[in-house]
Amino acid sequence: MSDMTDNPKSGSKSGLMRNLPLIVILGVAAVGAFTLKDYISFDALRDNREALIAFRDSHFVLTTLTFLAAYVVIVAFSLPGALIATLTGGFLFGTFGGSALSVTAATIGATVIFLAARYGLGEKLKARMDASQGTVRKVKEGIDENQWSMLFFLRLVPVVPFFVANLVPAFLAVPLHRYVISTFLGIIPGSLVYSSVGAGLGAVFERGESPNLGVIFEPHILLPILGLCLLSLLPVMIKAVTGKKDL
Repeated sequence: MSDMTDNPKSGSKSGLMRNLPLIVILGVAAVGAFTLKDYISFDALRDNREALIAFRDSHFVLTTLTFLAAYVVIVAFSLPGALIATLTGGFLFGTFGGSALSVTAATIGATVIFLAARYGLGEKLKARMDASQGTVRKVKEGIDENQWSMLFFLRLVPVVPFFVANLVPAFLAVPLHRYVISTFLGIIPGSLVYSSVGAGLGAVFERGESPNLGVIFEPHILLPILGLCLLSLLPVMIKAVTGKKDL
């Protein structure tokens, strides 16, 4: 009797099962992109603001737990509305309370994607990169030597999509603890900015205006964030200057 490992169908089933979590996440993300736009939006927040405030005042703990759970689901399944969720957190819990909840939930949700991607594809891709030679191997070794800098840079740069920043570390076999720490700390600046915008939505609603969601690109906010980006890359630049001269 032949071993099950010699059966191609068994191997394909095993591969499918390993990739199933990531396939489910991508499938839900695709469906959510077309079906949830009207439900997780600034207009929905504006139209339901009074009901949300009343529910928060009557059931604060339940509101907090519901917000955390909803935010985790949004991030874990890459659904549209993470920005609106951050604004809502600031609107309901204030700048610092909303930011703390958003950062915690986003980190949990991002970790779900990370684990799903690494379980499905990350280990196989890591093995191939470790076995490769030439340029690919040098790139892999360079990333391994500067993982902290790379991780913080991905989180701090405002133009890097959150979903991309979740997947890249998984494919590069970044240790889980580094991923979690860098995600939690790296998204704090952006979360504080948008939570503060959310905290001021009451006055914006009263004036019948829309919030300035491009505030993060204004010089007085963007420049400090870019400064943090450069700081995260400082170890890489130091290595480039003081590294081996014979390369």
